[in-house]
Amino acid sequence: MLLGALLELGVPESVVRDSLAALGLAEVRMRTERVMRGAFRATWLEFQGPDRTPEERRFEQIAELLAKSSLPPRVRQQSLQVFEALAVAEGRVHGVDPKTVHFHEVGAVDAIGDIVGVCAALEHLGVERVTASVLPLGTGSVDSSHGRLPLPAPATVELLRGIPTRPAGVEWETVTPTGAALLRVLADDFGAMPALTPVGQGFGAGRDRVGPMPNVLRAILGEPSHAFESDVVVQLETNLDDMNPEQLPFLVERLMEDGALDVSLSPLAMKKGRPGQLLRVIARPEDRERLARRVLLESTALGVRFQEMPRLKRVREHSQVDTRYGRIGVVVVRSPDGRRVLRPEFEDCARAARDAEVPIDDVYRAACAAAEESE
Repeated sequence: MLLGALLELGVPESVVRDSLAALGLAEVRMRTERVMRGAFRATWLEFQGPDRTPEERRFEQIAELLAKSSLPPRVRQQSLQVFEALAVAEGRVHGVDPKTVHFHEVGAVDAIGDIVGVCAALEHLGVERVTASVLPLGTGSVDSSHGRLPLPAPATVELLRGIPTRPAGVEWETVTPTGAALLRVLADDFGAMPALTPVGQGFGAGRDRVGPMPNVLRAILGEPSHAFESDVVVQLETNLDDMNPEQLPFLVERLMEDGALDVSLSPLAMKKGRPGQLLRVIARPEDRERLARRVLLESTALGVRFQEMPRLKRVREHSQVDTRYGRIGVVVVRSPDGRRVLRPEFEDCARAARDAEVPIDDVYRAACAAAEESE
């Protein structure tokens, strides 16, 4: 499905065929077909040839196959990383050394074509960054060489450690181990679609399934926006109505020291008419637990609420300028219409104003003038 979607974005089929030939698998044929899945026309793709029947290959054998190939270095390296991720996941699930893992279905030549083909297709498109949505997971079971397995498959869950998921609401496999490994290695982040200018989209078809959504995967190719960036943050919240207000500034200071992106306090009217404060912390997802512990340690809160939130932000650049008050940091912010807005760093201006015993506005204006002159 990934490879079919990339082919619809304009990757010639010869790119995949040449990759198979570079692996010494030129006898394998790739067949594509335009099909309908629900209301969408999509590309169905499969590999056919003398090696079509699944065979067992150890990770070491696949690594050797890639090492001897004439694939471009980046394609070879990414393909090896995908197979290594699969080997580690299978090793954890089955309790064996990853080097000796037998891939069974994954070792079949069609799966090798899928993995190497996707890496080669991204290289052909010149993709510099890959993002993916929160991954939808189906339920039920699937038959494999290990017998019947619950969904999501155990190896898939291992590969999705630390990656956000959501229920798909269907009783079939929506993320396979191979697909999970490809996204784990190739995707830079998971969440809302980043700010970009779309160039094209392609649909890869899976098997025709009965359910509330068509079994297709969409790939969108775009150029990055020069005015905006996007990421995902976590918002932590708690209501405080029995804490000494003199200690609140200390709590805010400690949270910022611990890596919070922003901390704010808003007045609340609490139950029984008591005045209170809403503490809101904006943080990176990986800092969530540490900052929550800080809130529970330094305040009277009994619990902390979490919410992941995609956000769009202006592109910012950091530089320094020399003024008669010393060196001042400057943030250059790009506005949506392309203008560049200069904002001197407050702490640098405050320090320089104290040292020179002048109003902070004098330092601020001097930094702006120096920045505009350097522009």
